[in-house]
Amino acid sequence: MLIATSQSLHFEAPLPLQSGASIRAYDLAFETYGTLNADQSNAVLICHALNASHHVAGVYTGQAKSEGWWDSMIGPGKPVDTNRFFVIGVNNLGSCFGSTGPMHINPDSADGQVYGADFPVVTVEDWVDAQARLLDRLGIGTLAAVMGGSLGGMQALAWTLRYPQRVRRAVAVASAPNLTAENIAFNEVARRAITTDPDFHGGHFYRHGVVPKRGLRIARMIGHITYLSDDVMNAKFGRQLRHAVQDAAAHSDYRYSTQEVEFQIESYLRYQGDKFADYFDANTYLLITRALDYFDPARKFDGSLTKALAAARSKFLLISFVTDWRFAPSRSREIVKALLDNQRDVSYAEIDAPHGHDAFLLDDVRYHGVVRSYFDSLGTEVGV
Repeated sequence: MLIATSQSLHFEAPLPLQSGASIRAYDLAFETYGTLNADQSNAVLICHALNASHHVAGVYTGQAKSEGWWDSMIGPGKPVDTNRFFVIGVNNLGSCFGSTGPMHINPDSADGQVYGADFPVVTVEDWVDAQARLLDRLGIGTLAAVMGGSLGGMQALAWTLRYPQRVRRAVAVASAPNLTAENIAFNEVARRAITTDPDFHGGHFYRHGVVPKRGLRIARMIGHITYLSDDVMNAKFGRQLRHAVQDAAAHSDYRYSTQEVEFQIESYLRYQGDKFADYFDANTYLLITRALDYFDPARKFDGSLTKALAAARSKFLLISFVTDWRFAPSRSREIVKALLDNQRDVSYAEIDAPHGHDAFLLDDVRYHGVVRSYFDSLGTEVGV
């Protein structure tokens, strides 16, 4: 069993941000798995998605049900084999799982207040720059691979553009070169659910001793709907009711209420919302969804993704899932085409999995087989 240990590094030098602001005196939480080889050629960076963290794989000693969010993918003998590769998971700036974020003390505050809504807006590129600094401190000059799903895939793509000489291979799963208008709209509705919660207090709710849980619950419910396919929701819940009416004489199993939970899917979404609101930070949700919105490497090239990806030098693997309508296969194929236009080495797999966007987190034999094969060839390339 892979045992995980959370670590942290402190950085005093200010980190310049894409917005023109900077952040100083920050910490980055991270975990490592496996052993870095003598020539530091077997390092693999894993980038996390919206509500995940640096706890990518393994379990914490003495903590039940503490498996990392990608534990099915990473570990001894798994597709990304920690017997061969040194895997690093980093918690992004602005998150709420150990790295400096809105819940931490603002060093520029005269009275020692936490950042709250004053935490600077961060982008995918800012996260990549922070990750590069952490790798410098770990003595890792070149990555064998950078890998991520969804928002993590965007970070992997950004790595190949900001640090093209530091990445051998990039793996982007269920990702996209930017968000569609529909995706930005989903993010905006979720953010408004949070900011209009009376307990939000303009993002400084910490000072009031409250949490905008109502807004967080709704934001999670909205997001969760987009992560699942229609087929999965129908197969799992269909039109099943939560309660059966005891009085057969009523001739109906409906309660005819606009307020009570009638259907199983309603109960499931409320459960997911309640759980999320108990552990996730509202300001972090705003920051990360906005970083998703802003990511668009083609923007500086008049919308040409081909021109944007011309700087990339690594080999690529892109994977998409047929039932993923939030990050549809067509979006991955845009990246594939742009890379081929630049004559880059790119492999692409489109998996007919039923799970929607969440498929990148699940254990599908075909999906894992593609990743295993790709990392096996990488292992041969770097001699591990």
